[in-house]
Amino acid sequence: MVKKVTDCLGTVKPVRDALDVINGKWKLSIIISVAMGNERFTDIQESIPGITPKVLTKELKELEEHQLLKRTIIDDYPVRISYKMEPYADTLFPIINALKIWGLNHRKKIFDKGYVPAGKIDIPAC
Repeated sequence: MVKKVTDCLGTVKPVRDALDVINGKWKLSIIISVAMGNERFTDIQESIPGITPKVLTKELKELEEHQLLKRTIIDDYPVRISYKMEPYADTLFPIINALKIWGLNHRKKIFDKGYVPAGKIDIPAC
C-alpha cells in the first residue's frame, strides 16, 4: 500500500505545484492575452472583461515572479511599460491547448451529449 501512496503523491504534488502558478480567475487569461500580442497594461486590461487594474497589477507581478512574463520599462515620454512572454512560458501552450480541447469536449458532453475521446495519459493508479 505504501507504493500506491508514494506513486499518487509523485503525481499530485507536481500537478498541485503547476496549478498553484496558473490558478485563479485571471492568470490564464492574462497569459493568453499577452501571448496574442497585448503588451501594454491597458491593452491587456481591455482584452479581459471584468478585471480591475489592482488585480491585473497583482497578477502581472506574480507571473513575472514565476518567470512567465517579462516587464520592460520603455524610457520615453510618457514612460511606457510593456509585458512580453518569457521563452519559458512557451512550455504552457501545450497545456493551455489541452485545456481548450478538454473544455470544448466537456461542453459537447454536457450540452450535446457527446464528446471526442482523447488519448490517455500515463498516470499511476492511486
